[in-house]
Amino acid sequence: MKKCIVLFSGGIDSTTALYWALNQFGRVYALTFDYGQRHRIEVLMAKKITRKLNVPHKILFFDLKQIGGSSLTDDKIALPEFKRIDDIEGTPPSTYVPFRNGIFLALAASWGEANDIRKIVTGFNIIDSPDYPDTKKEFVEVMENAINVGTASSFGANKFKILAPFVNMKKSEIIKMGLSLRADYSYSISCYAGKEIPCKKCSSCLLRQKAWEELGLKDHLILRLEKEGKI
Repeated sequence: MKKCIVLFSGGIDSTTALYWALNQFGRVYALTFDYGQRHRIEVLMAKKITRKLNVPHKILFFDLKQIGGSSLTDDKIALPEFKRIDDIEGTPPSTYVPFRNGIFLALAASWGEANDIRKIVTGFNIIDSPDYPDTKKEFVEVMENAINVGTASSFGANKFKILAPFVNMKKSEIIKMGLSLRADYSYSISCYAGKEIPCKKCSSCLLRQKAWEELGLKDHLILRLEKEGKI
């Protein structure tokens, strides 16, 4: 049976990646990281999504607050707010967590090696968020090589493969693919502010809103919040 690990934050991209993996692999494991992020509600919602889909879910705990350098892990750095997407700051944004995806992939490889799983699925993409250096195709290729050199795979064992099927897709295209796979985004959290109700001011909220508008559809999360009387 083909097995894989999905890097699963519970956001739009990783939720689509989870549904994509369920369509491609016989056994799927979701791996979520609780790293001291300001928006830890994504971890709680990730649990809800994986329970609904009956996907084995592992949460790894480590503290990137002690490193800092990002408005997502350092409360002293204000979370940037914007009125328009065109106002979003340049390279790299303050919401970039230094080498976060490199750390995620290293931990996923370590967990995968211990559990004999060599395929790692990510929701990385750069079209709508080009200012994040650790979501590029080149980054994925280099990390895959480093993992294969630095694990037992270097002795001829099964090689690791990092899959980034959405790397050159817009967020609206990613959602469209997810919808074709019957993805439910009602518990998918993107907002950096740390609340269930989107702040509609952070870069992640604005990009998510734009994507749904491009599709001419209403965000599943907003529909659920309205139904529950929360907004």
